[in-house]
Amino acid sequence: MMQKKKVLISGIGEILLEHSPRAKYMNLSIRPFRGIRVGVPRGVPLELAEAFARSKTDWILQHLPRLKAMEQTLEARRQAQPVVPVDRRTAKTRLITRLEELSQKHDLPYHRVFIKRQKTRWGSCSAKKNINLNIQLAAIPEDLMDYAILHELVHTKILNHSRTFWEEMERRLPGARRFDRELRKYSILLA
Repeated sequence: MMQKKKVLISGIGEILLEHSPRAKYMNLSIRPFRGIRVGVPRGVPLELAEAFARSKTDWILQHLPRLKAMEQTLEARRQAQPVVPVDRRTAKTRLITRLEELSQKHDLPYHRVFIKRQKTRWGSCSAKKNINLNIQLAAIPEDLMDYAILHELVHTKILNHSRTFWEEMERRLPGARRFDRELRKYSILLA
């Protein structure tokens, strides 16, 4: 069972310390509406994670204003453009159909696909070429949905975000970095 606990650090507030099966090292993240979290590898005591978080106080204080500004921006965007619920069946069919079309067009085969409601990412690709796509991709503009799907398909060849990966993305979709920046504006759908 994964352990977690919240600690209060003066001047910062609450920080979540949480064991993660994916963590290889302790990592600190600050996310809008989710706050501050330390991902802790299995076997590492949460007391060490607390000490790690306290050692990063200056860094956290430096980034907190940006977090608050981002939360305000996202909240304003949410109020101006409410999130429309996605019909799961329609979205799943649309995403799988488009994945297959792009896979064939770019000659990038994959093994299996899973459509999920993910809170932190638009998609992922495993070393076995299994692709996960976020159901919320169906709620964003089609060019960004295609970008996100193609991004995961390119990961079937290159499993990182190296220069080689971005060169491959650019070759297949000129302006890929621009699409990546544009997609970030829709992160409110992930929250």
